[in-house]
Amino acid sequence: MHNYLDFEKPISDLEAKIHELKKLAEEDQSIDTSEEIGRLEARVGEAMVEIYSKLNPWQKTQVARHPQRPHFVDYAARLFTEFTPLAGDRKFAEDAAIQAGLARFRGQPVAVIGQEKGNDTKSRLKHNFGSPRPEGYRKAIRIMEMADRFGLPVVSLIDTAGAYPGVGAEERGQAEAIARSTEMCLSLHVPIVSVVIGEGGSGGAIAIATGNRVYMLEHAIYSVISPEGAASILWRDSTRAKEAATNMKITADDLKALGVIDGIIPEPVGGGHRDPQRVIDTAGDVIAGALAELSGQPGEKLRNDRRQKFLNIGRNL
Repeated sequence: MHNYLDFEKPISDLEAKIHELKKLAEEDQSIDTSEEIGRLEARVGEAMVEIYSKLNPWQKTQVARHPQRPHFVDYAARLFTEFTPLAGDRKFAEDAAIQAGLARFRGQPVAVIGQEKGNDTKSRLKHNFGSPRPEGYRKAIRIMEMADRFGLPVVSLIDTAGAYPGVGAEERGQAEAIARSTEMCLSLHVPIVSVVIGEGGSGGAIAIATGNRVYMLEHAIYSVISPEGAASILWRDSTRAKEAATNMKITADDLKALGVIDGIIPEPVGGGHRDPQRVIDTAGDVIAGALAELSGQPGEKLRNDRRQKFLNIGRNL
């Protein structure tokens, strides 16, 4: 069953009619509904193009959070072979919100890091809805140190509403862990390619997204705080999240114009959740291109270019 977003009602109404006609044709094969179904499918395509060509920032936020949008595990299964997940930070515990390990990407050995939200109640609880605790970032640091030691490029896939704000996480040094992870990204002598595949929320995202190349999917978002959080702080009213989203410049187009990201990865019409394999393959092609461009560059140059890239953000505004 497809989950429709609020603004997709014209699409849901048309697809409901198509479903009814197909069911009618199955029940009574003497009835030919193919012509009407074809006409309705064409209207669905037109409605989808029209709606998705003019999404506002709040609607893009809804698409980025769509429960059927492909998550880290889907990317890992399709893009990487011989993926060996590594667990634990060697200090406190394992944090399933961050998945990390070693793999091959189109034959090339790489280190892989990403946030996983889960896709049902059980897996969402297991992965803490994609909100990492300090031990998750310390695990990421451990994997990045290993990648640097063995000369492996790092691929990071970002999809989190933000780091977990619980008391225990703060007691165990959440801010310090995020800062150390960001510092580690800036210190590596190997290429880092980062892709925001859904939500890129606050320090929880930047901790593993400080790469030589940073890309966003077309309907992903990347922000210092969630629209609801910003509305609560600015106006003490979380219902003004739509207004906050518009003013925060959180879409891929906004961030490309501001120089925060290097490129936008197109999604199928209707969002990545409508054709997961296609959007994953497209992202894979972009990652492959970035790694090919960066491979062979001296480690010190990769490190210095990465640092300068982030120092330059905002200078020309």
